Amino acid sequence: MAESTIWWLLTGGAVAAELLTGTFYLLMLAIGLAAAALAAHAGVSTPLQLVVAALAGGGAVVSWYFVKKRRPGDPSPRSDRSVNLDVGETVLIESWLPDGTATVKYRGANWTAIHRPDLIPSPGPHRVTELVGSRLLVEKI
Repeated sequence: MAESTIWWLLTGGAVAAELLTGTFYLLMLAIGLAAAALAAHAGVSTPLQLVVAALAGGGAVVSWYFVKKRRPGDPSPRSDRSVNLDVGETVLIESWLPDGTATVKYRGANWTAIHRPDLIPSPGPHRVTELVGSRLLVEKI
């Protein structure tokens, strides 16, 4: 059996394992295995095929790690409008208490509103940005 065939079989095995486990990094390793198969087709020696597989697969894994790290994460379900319909609604805050909370009338009931730690509380209209327990996290509009 030709060396390239072995590399292609390993590539297929890595792709099948990825489909079963959902580990995207196995696809990156499969890229390295496919690169080694192409190197085998080109007539490169076995040790150099191993180096090509390691560099291509490892490089793909490292590249994907940095791409994924740079992307913003998923929003918290507490601040996602499609999960929590209160997010984005407007409330009127008449005054803040010394402890950094305010009582607001919202949806026919009294709610406790809190502000973001980096903002200075001020009265007026605020937008609900997140639901923290039974408290509304708000920011000034």
